[in-house]
Amino acid sequence: MKTPRIALVTGANQGLGRALVEGLAARAGADDVVLLTGRDERRVTEAAREVALSPGTRARVEGRVLDVTDTDAIDRLADELEARHGGVDVVISNAVTRVLPEESQAARADEFIDVSNTATHAILRSFGPVLRPGARLLVVASSLGTLGHLDPRLHHLFDGAGLDQVEYAVESWRTAVHHNTAAEAGWPRWLNVPSKVAQVAATRRDRDLAAGTLIAAVCPGMVDTATSRPWFDDHGGAQSPADAARAVLDLVFAEHVDPALYGELIRFGKALDWYGGTPPVEQDRMLTP
Repeated sequence: MKTPRIALVTGANQGLGRALVEGLAARAGADDVVLLTGRDERRVTEAAREVALSPGTRARVEGRVLDVTDTDAIDRLADELEARHGGVDVVISNAVTRVLPEESQAARADEFIDVSNTATHAILRSFGPVLRPGARLLVVASSLGTLGHLDPRLHHLFDGAGLDQVEYAVESWRTAVHHNTAAEAGWPRWLNVPSKVAQVAATRRDRDLAAGTLIAAVCPGMVDTATSRPWFDDHGGAQSPADAARAVLDLVFAEHVDPALYGELIRFGKALDWYGGTPPVEQDRMLTP
């Protein structure tokens, strides 16, 4: 009997995460399991029930409470899925923290970094070893995740860095924010820029071509969600979550992935230039896609 496919999406109650779960559940087989995770038990339960009852759903959908800032909980879930299923086939790290333009970036730094970066590091450490051959582990980032968006003084912290080095760089950034020395060191005020660069850098070390196991970052493009909407005056070019999920899911279900995409930031099936981009103008609010 074919081994059931096991898929996990974090931050999946709504928006892009919810659309990714719906797409996975529709494209997967009847024996496959899709885990929809989030922090709020009521919302997780309701979302899982709604997706499970959707006419297009084929796979079994289960809701699981997971606070991605709890690194021990991430580790326990990875161990549980390995024990129950012998490994995992799809992991999509999608959890985000909503920050409004009028809020202090520095005041929200700890929560933002914990959800976007500390959680990414934990997912890579805990789920990387339990991925089955041919698996996909994708971190949802953005086009801001290329090195060129940072001040050149900071490039050495992320270029060619291993996961431990990326983690050290992120904690150095966090400390600089708390000590009000971030601007002096070259860190931008906007949290999203160094956070996304760090997310992409964390995935660049893994290129397991022999097993066909893809670990990479993905940029879904501009998506019209409650998180991104406050940052844009014009939403005309924004995709719906379902449309944005499509290219990510095409990558998940592709029988063959170009080796050049392993460890890269992928947007609509193509790798973005890691060295591309320019440091943001601080007055520019267009920092989400």
